[in-house]
Amino acid sequence: MKNTAGPFFATEMEMLGKAMAVLARGFADLPAAPEPAFDRDAMEAVLLEAAQRLQDNFPYFHPLYAGQMLKPPHPVARLAYALAMTVNPNNHALDGGRASSAMEKEAVATLAGMIGWDNHLGHLTGGGTMANLEALWVAGRLHPGRRVLASTQAHYTHARLSEVLGLPFTAVPADRRGRLDLDALDRELARGDVGTVVATIGTTATGAVDPLPGILERRARHGFRVHADAAYGGYFRLLAGEPADGLGSDARAAFQRLGEADSLVVDPHKHGLQPYGCGCILFRDPSVGRFYRHDSPYTYFSSSALHLGEISLECSRPGAAAVALWATQRLLPPVPGGAFARDLARGREAALGLYERLRADRAFLTAFPPELDIVVWAMRAPSVTAASARARAVFEEAGRRGLHLALAGLPVSFFDLEGAGMATDAGTITCLRSVLMKPEHLAWLDRLWDLLRTSL
Repeated sequence: MKNTAGPFFATEMEMLGKAMAVLARGFADLPAAPEPAFDRDAMEAVLLEAAQRLQDNFPYFHPLYAGQMLKPPHPVARLAYALAMTVNPNNHALDGGRASSAMEKEAVATLAGMIGWDNHLGHLTGGGTMANLEALWVAGRLHPGRRVLASTQAHYTHARLSEVLGLPFTAVPADRRGRLDLDALDRELARGDVGTVVATIGTTATGAVDPLPGILERRARHGFRVHADAAYGGYFRLLAGEPADGLGSDARAAFQRLGEADSLVVDPHKHGLQPYGCGCILFRDPSVGRFYRHDSPYTYFSSSALHLGEISLECSRPGAAAVALWATQRLLPPVPGGAFARDLARGREAALGLYERLRADRAFLTAFPPELDIVVWAMRAPSVTAASARARAVFEEAGRRGLHLALAGLPVSFFDLEGAGMATDAGTITCLRSVLMKPEHLAWLDRLWDLLRTSL
């Protein structure tokens, strides 16, 4: 990975300058207007101060950062975003962002095509939370007052969003691999009041993939909606072909049927190489757009064409996010076997490699093989409480040595504590967690492992 302060940064600035010159030519016929007044020295001083302050961050862009879901934006995304910001389009309506609205529709259609949808309704959002809100809002309009179900390992915002929408919510137990338990789901469905089941396609804690085929089979009998929260895992649809592509059989089966969900969320700012915030909500049935209809005395009326503000709960949205995603997809199309998919596979391979090393080392206790690119493990100790304390100590020491991991509190049922001879004196165990979502992690695996081992 190149240092962005080096020669490549200069190349980026050169490319941005050329692109900005092309953009400026599009407005060359405008009459001259006064330049914004600013004190160059004062502005430079503020920027340098901001740069100094920003040093107080973990190196999220570097392979030694292997903790949370922080993947650096692709340079083309950064540059396209900066280019668009010179115009600062607002994709709420065509008046505010004509070109960027068209680019958003193209970019969203590409994401829908990745799932297998030719016909869809969707748009970009500020992130997965807003995208999930829209999915549950539509679900509530179709099944008013009926319950929303999601796994106990689903993102916590599903319960919160259901409360905001006035929909009853029930957390369904997870199985020993962190996936929604189908037997527990059957017990909830027997009550006859379920309107929506959320299938998490890549939980944020462990990357577990809910058993979507089983959920879809139950939908056929009970008539609920299926919402796929694929905010984290959606792009792994590209690896769902042959087993050689690297996914396990259960995850592959779920991804192969992802297009049968009624609605779906994917976050390009996770695996899609985009800056924050960039989420996407997709509906399989475009007719749900009827729920968004509204009249406003001050909206934009320069065009009779459908604009994105008519199919979104959000109003002002940055057109720059759409331009960045569009540019990235033009450079790296999200198609099976392409360069983008191959980089996903490298992260997955790195996660499997780390898991195998952990499993073979008596200092650690693994839970289950990673389904995507997130690995979780516990420290071996006489008890759960002692193991949790040791995990926190290793986390701190690894950070001092330059390896940045994460901590996660997980149910003790995920681990074979009896086989490990560990006393269960708590219901939750603090584990170490690593998100190996950068393709560079595969080449750095030996270095990461050495730093982990020396942190014990």
